[in-house]
Amino acid sequence: MSFAAAEPARLRLRLRHPGRAARGAIGVLALLVLWQVSVKLIGLSSYFYPTPADVARAFIELLRKGILPVYIADSIGRYAAGVALGTAVGLLLGLWIGLSRTASRLLGPFLNFFYAIVEVAWIPVFVIWWGYGLKTILVALTYVVAFPVLFNTALGVRSVPPVLINAVRSLGGTRMQVLREVILPAALPSIITGFRIGAGFAFRGLIFAEMIAAKTGIGYLIITGAANHATDRTVVGMIVMGSLWLLIDRIYLKPFEAATVERWGIVNAARDSR
Repeated sequence: MSFAAAEPARLRLRLRHPGRAARGAIGVLALLVLWQVSVKLIGLSSYFYPTPADVARAFIELLRKGILPVYIADSIGRYAAGVALGTAVGLLLGLWIGLSRTASRLLGPFLNFFYAIVEVAWIPVFVIWWGYGLKTILVALTYVVAFPVLFNTALGVRSVPPVLINAVRSLGGTRMQVLREVILPAALPSIITGFRIGAGFAFRGLIFAEMIAAKTGIGYLIITGAANHATDRTVVGMIVMGSLWLLIDRIYLKPFEAATVERWGIVNAARDSR
């Protein structure tokens, strides 16, 4: 099943249920009303607790000056590059460890040790090594994405029934054919799970890395807003951060998971077994 075939089906589903969009809009409106009422009840200044109008004005100002589009584009570019690099590294290492018991025994303790050290602890060290900028951010994102992909890939490879591998080999299949036709399809659900976990971790890691090592981006907007006593800009950054993740998850990650799994026949096989 391709993305082109999946998207019209989702669009038709949304058109059949317009009430869902209406309920969502009502929920957002109710939240804004509660926010405005709470500002009046609490009575704090806009520095401590900005109103929705303050945040809206800051949002419009950032758009008018062209700051917000540039920051969003920079964050998305860094995120995409970091996820791609981390996925590639994690997939290759996961396949190697899953297929080789020797590699698993040799690298397993080291990988578990480094997995326990979160990327937040590494970023100051990366800054010392490579300074502020793109390289530090990409290394941090690669680090945080690679481990979930690695461990889930290795788990998926080890979960492949040996009888399937032996059957293909008995028919004259080469190692590459076994990998392509048996191991990768069987391990795909685990790989996709690791990818989604890594992609989620990477988005949080991106914001933190931008707070420390960047001069643009959503994380930089959040931290500079707080430092410059512009809390309304900080809230704008937080709202954009949450909205971006919803878009990434709804528009890319979930369709990617559905299309990839169905492409390899796993969904159909599950349906046939019922």
